[in-house]
Amino acid sequence: MSENSAIEARLRRLLLEGMAGDAAAYHRFLDELSAYLRAYFRRRLTRLPDDVEDLVQETLLAVHNQRYTFEADQPLTPWAYAIARYKLVDLLRRRADREALHEPLDDELAVFAASDHEAADARRDVLKLLDALPEKQRLPIRLMKLEGLSVVEAARMAGMSESAVKVGVHRGLKALAKMIGGAP
Repeated sequence: MSENSAIEARLRRLLLEGMAGDAAAYHRFLDELSAYLRAYFRRRLTRLPDDVEDLVQETLLAVHNQRYTFEADQPLTPWAYAIARYKLVDLLRRRADREALHEPLDDELAVFAASDHEAADARRDVLKLLDALPEKQRLPIRLMKLEGLSVVEAARMAGMSESAVKVGVHRGLKALAKMIGGAP
């Protein structure tokens, strides 16, 4: 078992034990996850180091509040890093809002705003399509395309070589396009 697989298994076990009522396991889960989140944010916020700890805490709170959305048969780290990525995007949007010229948005842009229901429906549909793919294609697509990880990070997280991740993404996207009728 690779180091990343062992980390994944340990975090997943601690979360599931915590959700089953083991408070000590849940506390260990949050402590261990916070170390990985801190590293994740530090790599991405080299120019904003003061925001790292705030994002770690916001993400841990979101993980806690959304813990019942975690599906026990799915990998834990992509789920947790998706939450972290959303928190990072939120921070960057807030900072951009403060630093941007404060011009009102054109009314025409409102047409492009999607409702929460549409986004949730789209996510559900994409996840259903992904479930039809073999794991060696599904996991790299989740990590790179949905989580926004680099090839190196995705390879490390999936326990695959970088070239295997690239091939998995390529073949998986091709298969998805075929499934939805976008390819001959």
